[in-house]
Amino acid sequence: MDRLGPLNAFVQAAEYRSFTAAGRELGISASGIGKAISRLEERLKVQLFHRNTRNISLTPAGEQFLKRCQKIFEEINAAELEIAESTNEAKGKLRVSLPLIGMLMIPTLAAFATAFPDVELDMDFSDRLVDVVEEGFDVVIRTGKVNDSTLMMRKLGTYSYVVVGSPAYLETHGVPERPEDLAQHSCLYHRWASTGKLERWEFTEGGQALDLAPREAMVASTMEPLINLAERHIGLVYTPTFSVRSQLHNGTLQSVLDPYIKSIGTLQALFPPSRHQSPKVRAFVDFMAQYLLTERPR
Repeated sequence: MDRLGPLNAFVQAAEYRSFTAAGRELGISASGIGKAISRLEERLKVQLFHRNTRNISLTPAGEQFLKRCQKIFEEINAAELEIAESTNEAKGKLRVSLPLIGMLMIPTLAAFATAFPDVELDMDFSDRLVDVVEEGFDVVIRTGKVNDSTLMMRKLGTYSYVVVGSPAYLETHGVPERPEDLAQHSCLYHRWASTGKLERWEFTEGGQALDLAPREAMVASTMEPLINLAERHIGLVYTPTFSVRSQLHNGTLQSVLDPYIKSIGTLQALFPPSRHQSPKVRAFVDFMAQYLLTERPR
């Protein structure tokens, strides 16, 4: 039984002093307002309005009842506002799947954790194709193109690649001037865990792709150890620029062959579709889009 509807009709009619204006506010006819109030009066066994052909006015009982009803609707409005504000806060467990190269995103993830302390990150690092819904992930971040019409997708940004080595390694073995010079260097390769294939070192010259396959000195299924090995003067590594931004800035690694590298990669976030995206998902995706491929937030 709807008990709030007649109360709302009564309050609107009392405040507007008009059945017609109250009906316009609630989207029903003036006669509908009058019938709702008549039923309310019958139920309460009291007259709430004095009526004549020109206007309406509250009876003493109506005046008293209006004050009570106004308090009820104030409490309802306050409750709705409170729950709306609470659901707009980013909090709770957030299950995220990141690519193995995502371990190099730790500074940005740490910054997110600091900015949103009520969000508990549950992270899975893998290059495999995950079933977002079946495995219960809130967000999946992947490189390259992922075609899945059942998911929402947001492009986080693009990144370039770079070949890097330590100053000590380059001083000992020389700085390669052309991609062909890599045949004389120790090249540290990343192997895609999902396919078992080595990541190609892509170079171009004069707008044409160069068909080169520098000899691999070491191979790893994640990029992080290769970068650490490069910092320890073991060889050169081909890696996304964002993964070595701090090393390039502090000089522990330096780039080579920059004019020959034009490859662009893409990072995107995938998440289940929803009419009302949860605040924690929205906060995470927005934060990653703003900071992941730019300067680290302080």
